[in-house]
Amino acid sequence: MSSIPQNHSDEKALIDCVQRFFSKHHVGKLLARCNGMKEKGVSPVSLFRYKLSNIFVGRSMYMQQQTGSFKEAFSKNTFYRFLNSTKTNWLRFTSLLAADIVNHDIKGLTNDSRKNVFIIDDSLFNRTSCKKTELGSKVFDHTDMRFKKGFRMLTLSWSDGNTLIPVNSCLLASAKTTNIIGPVKDFDNRTLAGKRRKLAQTKAPEAMMALLDTALSVGLNADYVLFDSWFSNPVQITAIHSKGMDVIAMIKKSSRIKYSYGGKQLSIKEIYSKNKKRHGRSKYLLSVDVMAGKETPIPAKIVCVRNKSNRKDWLAFICTDTTLSEEEIIRVYGKRWQIEVFFKTCKSMLNLIGECHSLSYDALTAHVAIVFTRYMLLAMEQRQNEDQRTLGELFFFLIDEMADITFRRSLCILMDALMASLQEILKLSDKQLTAFTVDFEARLPEYLRNALHPEVAIA
Repeated sequence: MSSIPQNHSDEKALIDCVQRFFSKHHVGKLLARCNGMKEKGVSPVSLFRYKLSNIFVGRSMYMQQQTGSFKEAFSKNTFYRFLNSTKTNWLRFTSLLAADIVNHDIKGLTNDSRKNVFIIDDSLFNRTSCKKTELGSKVFDHTDMRFKKGFRMLTLSWSDGNTLIPVNSCLLASAKTTNIIGPVKDFDNRTLAGKRRKLAQTKAPEAMMALLDTALSVGLNADYVLFDSWFSNPVQITAIHSKGMDVIAMIKKSSRIKYSYGGKQLSIKEIYSKNKKRHGRSKYLLSVDVMAGKETPIPAKIVCVRNKSNRKDWLAFICTDTTLSEEEIIRVYGKRWQIEVFFKTCKSMLNLIGECHSLSYDALTAHVAIVFTRYMLLAMEQRQNEDQRTLGELFFFLIDEMADITFRRSLCILMDALMASLQEILKLSDKQLTAFTVDFEARLPEYLRNALHPEVAIA
């Protein structure tokens, strides 16, 4: 990569990787637009930059202070006050940043004929200290089909099929007050803090529409909205279609959800049983046209395919774009898998779950927004430099780079201090000091000599 040198010879090049991202996308101005103002003398963008880059150092702020490697010009109280701010609109911030990246960078790299999509899904944000965490709840994890402690991280992302950009999210607590374990603080519902907590306690389909509305309000658009069966019902499908976007979603096999087919209201299982299936090497088993919705029904196409994990089972998809072929519906829905990779990357590499131990809901919201920004940074480095490595490989490359810089810098500081002491106490001449340095370095192991003089090792 051009922005991250592989010869480890220039520390500034690595710092510029983050600085260039901040300058190009005007992160400081976006923070200010979202009420991320400084209360005292420290700039919020410097606090944000430190939090974003901290993952690549491999040490928390606490450990940096304990080891004496913390060199920032602010205290931990200033840092935590920034995260706990009730005024910063993190939902709008990530939406604005994603819109800037998509509209000014990615769309110029993408063919106009390619279909862009919004992807909506949720993932468990588990917490072990739910009794003390604000709005910590017992939430249902539909992956394991059981209740767990924490939040459901409802996420909206944008993708062109190549690069996924997280747009915004909401840490959903339980909509039932009986399932909320942690404390519930009172805020005026007219304030941002009150609205944030009210959104956290709404049902997932309603919160999904709020995330979509925020994305559309900042100028971010897509041709299709993709989601799985957990959010799929005719009410949501017609509501999204009314906003000018088509839906491709997996259908929930529920007898209570009906579609208008052949003049009757039938469930998906009844529709499937009434029709003859395709055989042979066909990519799908069944394709029928239906009407979805009760008050304002819209035309839609249902495509049934065989379940690859269980050949005796079948899956059904619904698409509100009836001009789309069955093969294209299946292909476009396949882009939804990118958000599963995104969740895995955030949890395994970007420390989504383990890094923030704050009990404040505002701090947890800020932490999620910063992790999303880290992912955007890695995604853009990968896309703009045409790097063939995965995001995970880029992440570990950054960590190795930072570790190498820290080691080399520490060794140089020790050598400079040693030379200064010899010249001060023993009164050595420059010629004697040079001779001592050459002899001393010759006795060092090769890896230490290479760290002191990386340009010689490369040559």
